[in-house]
Amino acid sequence: MTELQNIGITTLGGAPTSLDEYSGRAVLVVNVASKCGLTPQYTALEKLAKDYSDRGLSVVGFPCNQFGGQEPGTAEEIETFCSTTYGVTFPLMEKIDVNGENRHPIYEQLVQTPDADGEAGDVQWNFEKFLVSPEGEVVARFRPRTEPDAPEVLAAIDKVLPVPTL
Repeated sequence: MTELQNIGITTLGGAPTSLDEYSGRAVLVVNVASKCGLTPQYTALEKLAKDYSDRGLSVVGFPCNQFGGQEPGTAEEIETFCSTTYGVTFPLMEKIDVNGENRHPIYEQLVQTPDADGEAGDVQWNFEKFLVSPEGEVVARFRPRTEPDAPEVLAAIDKVLPVPTL
């Protein structure tokens, strides 16, 4: 188990967990928000979660209210919005900070990973994506405007999936 997989996180429903629950699977970690111009990315994230689940991909969302106050809701409001508006079935965690002095420890690890331009550091906005290998290593980072089904995201996912395409 890597340090990243060992960090305690909490589900939107309040249950303790960690990324170790997804050990052996690739995980796309995304900070999400319900009232953002990028919120429609939930559709592509849900499609990824469904289409790639059998090949070993899990999508995990972390609601965050740090960018323009775009995730102001309670856990129940977030859950209702995501399920009724976008049909989200992938797991959502508790609302956290991804930047600043109250940054969640999981994001302390994630933000050390550089993007394709070699830039590490703070999350830029909602819907920044981090790809974690089945071994628990962060292998790619995609900025918010990169769609979840963009060719470069799909290629990175395909490289780390534990079950190859038949």
